Amino acid sequence: MNHPTNEGRHDDDTALSDFLASLMDYTPTIPDELVEHYIAKSGFQCPDVRLIRLVAVATQKFITEVATDALQHCKARQTGAVKDKRDKQQKQDKRLTLTMDDLSKALREYGVNMKHQEYFADNPSVGMESTSRDE
Repeated sequence: MNHPTNEGRHDDDTALSDFLASLMDYTPTIPDELVEHYIAKSGFQCPDVRLIRLVAVATQKFITEVATDALQHCKARQTGAVKDKRDKQQKQDKRLTLTMDDLSKALREYGVNMKHQEYFADNPSVGMESTSRDE
């Protein structure tokens, strides 16, 4: 069995210390206050800003990976729709529409099962009354 040497352990400790020190100078996308709120809500209290920022960086990485995967699902879905319709106008339209189904598929890959309520609609205009009523 291969046991780490004291020198290897020292290198790991030094690298970890350097990384944690670098978190003090880093401003994550997710604000410290937001991370502190959700950490406190889960029952954990941590006065160390480095740990708060480490959680923020990990959360940012997770969100980025889920968004990237959802984008890939969206592109695959819309590419399939273009091939089915063979519509020139559809091919020229390069806008992507991310749906809850795309996000659900991406989250499922990470073990998060998301189900939306029956009243939920991917199209924001569904279920809304027309604003052109005569009064």
